[in-house]
Amino acid sequence: MTQIAINAAPSQPRRRKGPARAFAPALVAALGLALASCISPFSDGPPGFIGGFAQPPAAEAIGDGAVSVALILPLSGSGAGAAAAQAMRNAATLAMEEFQDPEIRVLVKDDRGSPDGAREAAQSAVSEGVELILGPLFAASVQAAGTVAREAGVPVVAFSTDANVAAPGVYLMGFLPRAEVARVLDYAAKQGRRSVAALIPETGYGDLAEAQFRESAAQRGLRVVAIERYPAGQPQQAVARLAPAIAGSAPQADALFVPETPDGMAVVARTLQSAGFDPARVKPLGAGVWHDPDVLRLPALQGGWFAAPPQAGYEAFAARYQSRFGSQPLRIATLAYDAVSLAAALTRTQGAQRFSQPVLTNASGFAGADGVFRFRANGLNERGLAVFEVRDGSAATVSAAPQALAGGA
Repeated sequence: MTQIAINAAPSQPRRRKGPARAFAPALVAALGLALASCISPFSDGPPGFIGGFAQPPAAEAIGDGAVSVALILPLSGSGAGAAAAQAMRNAATLAMEEFQDPEIRVLVKDDRGSPDGAREAAQSAVSEGVELILGPLFAASVQAAGTVAREAGVPVVAFSTDANVAAPGVYLMGFLPRAEVARVLDYAAKQGRRSVAALIPETGYGDLAEAQFRESAAQRGLRVVAIERYPAGQPQQAVARLAPAIAGSAPQADALFVPETPDGMAVVARTLQSAGFDPARVKPLGAGVWHDPDVLRLPALQGGWFAAPPQAGYEAFAARYQSRFGSQPLRIATLAYDAVSLAAALTRTQGAQRFSQPVLTNASGFAGADGVFRFRANGLNERGLAVFEVRDGSAATVSAAPQALAGGA
């Protein structure tokens, strides 16, 4: 089976509304913290979110096709989770408007940001005869909805990045940190880096990043000079311990891996500078959470490399989203856009087998707004990632994302 392009050239959206509005950086920062402060970007409602969100309509359907698909999101949850849900619902609407005569009907379900709500939403969706469930967002909600869906024989394409909730029939659409760590270390090794150190926050995300760092370094023959952990927001002592390996005129390491979020990176960067860290001598390495304007401006990271999905597709999507909804989307919105587009494309091209395991795990994969991707039988995904270099507030591509995944037909 060949690769399926799920985002063909979009048709003209049927309607536009409202002037452009300024993006809310505080909300994005909160969402970024949620994306990286635990193993999953959304596991059991991240701590620190405040405020509420407008209650959604009691029921909603997008489109009127014959094939029913559910979209489960925390629409009436709180804080950044609800903001992400709103952006993802908008993205789903945009996907349906841009797909030529979609043959699906998307039933939007609110899980209230809780496992119980996700279970109820999945039960409701199954009772209404859906053939595929898209979402939920939080890891625990994915587990709850996935249990219901598997019992009913309905596949799930979820938005979490917690690998622990992937399973046969429950496929993860989210950006998996382990793949980003592996990609950037592979690139660093190919560029001649031989000795690496790591400065890692004591968070669930940090735990995951460290495990993949150790594995990838070993696979690529990189010597791990030192690994230091620090309490979130307090890197000073760890940097002091690490300084002999990464600072001075003859550092022991030629690369430093720092899987920190935008909220935490500023203090880390200042502390590194104070310790004499020079990014011209020791190459900073990071993951997709670095792709943030504030991070890209930090002097301690200039010249650093990080891996993330390619940006061209997202930027085109964001421009259309801005025109349609009058605001910039949250970065996670493309997951819903691609998921709905995938459901529509498979319904059109794959007949009665549209959401079967062989179709969803097509080795050649799919091409969406975030580049090429495919689902594995165990529920995890593989994505074509690019490597970017930090350059004075911008991210320049130094290794392009592949157009096809290795091993595809």
